[in-house]
Amino acid sequence: MQYRPLGRTDISVSALCLGTMTFGEQNTAADAAAQLDRAVGAGINFIDSAEMYPVPPKAETQGRTEDYIGRWLAERGGRERLVIASKVAGPASALGLSHVRGGNNRLDRANIEQALEGSLRRLGTDYLDLYQLHWPDRQTNFFGKLGYAHPAEDTSVPLLETLEVLGDLVRAGKVRHVGISNETPWGAMRFLALAEQHGLPRMVSIQNPYNLLNRSFEIGLAEVALREQCGLLAYSPMAFGMLSGKYLDGQRPPDGRITLFSRFDRYSNAQAVAATAEYVAVARKHGLEPAQMALAFVTGRPFVTSNIIGATTLAQLEENLASTDLTLSDEVLADIEAVHTRQPNPAP
Repeated sequence: MQYRPLGRTDISVSALCLGTMTFGEQNTAADAAAQLDRAVGAGINFIDSAEMYPVPPKAETQGRTEDYIGRWLAERGGRERLVIASKVAGPASALGLSHVRGGNNRLDRANIEQALEGSLRRLGTDYLDLYQLHWPDRQTNFFGKLGYAHPAEDTSVPLLETLEVLGDLVRAGKVRHVGISNETPWGAMRFLALAEQHGLPRMVSIQNPYNLLNRSFEIGLAEVALREQCGLLAYSPMAFGMLSGKYLDGQRPPDGRITLFSRFDRYSNAQAVAATAEYVAVARKHGLEPAQMALAFVTGRPFVTSNIIGATTLAQLEENLASTDLTLSDEVLADIEAVHTRQPNPAP
């Protein structure tokens, strides 16, 4: 397993991070423990969660993911050897999360402090290595939204106010480092500038979607990630499993996420399906597993700090872990770029 610096910190994280949003919905506590055991055994030291998990988010399951991780930590020990990350949910309107803190989940002091205390309690730890803003408080483009429209009246929590709260949590020792997620180039640079101007914690990472069907991160944020050492924690590297090829030709495996949950349609439009077929063909042309090629592409980008893999079975996890042994040749990369030229970002 390769390890990479987390921003400008003294923490090194594994090039693969274990994503956990299926824990408590598609995965039982026993499944979660088995995945965590295997991932850590393979050298993964980085585990990512969120207060709203599992997904799809529901009132009756909210927080269950962190609870499962907390149970595992209590049984296995070794907390100090792991990098544990979680996230505070932004405004409820983005995902309809009326069950999180009564639907008033803004990125202000009361909400952030309450959210963190809940995460620490469920995880059974007194600190988080990385605490992330799950999505912006302000109205902007994220979760695939296009066509920016500036609100006539901006009632969002100021970025400086949010950063000051995070600074207090860092000083209190409850959080080691902070990061952003589902952010824009403007948001990333403003947080970095405010940190410098006011002596507040610097964002060390940005967790955004990045995969062969959605390389929009490259357009503006990749330069920020590299020049500012605020690297990408890439989520959805498999585009909800689409890039494995298992959904091609109308196939809908009964245990597949897209089959089970209609909300996961971001990567299922006609253009994305067509591009997926081309990427799968590239993999097979070169004797590669499509899933491993898709993951290796993400892990190999210079602006990626860690690639967040997720699985619902140990077999899937094994295949994902094996991607770390794959280095894509110049010929494979050229074929990938040819597809991208024909079908650029079909599912942003």
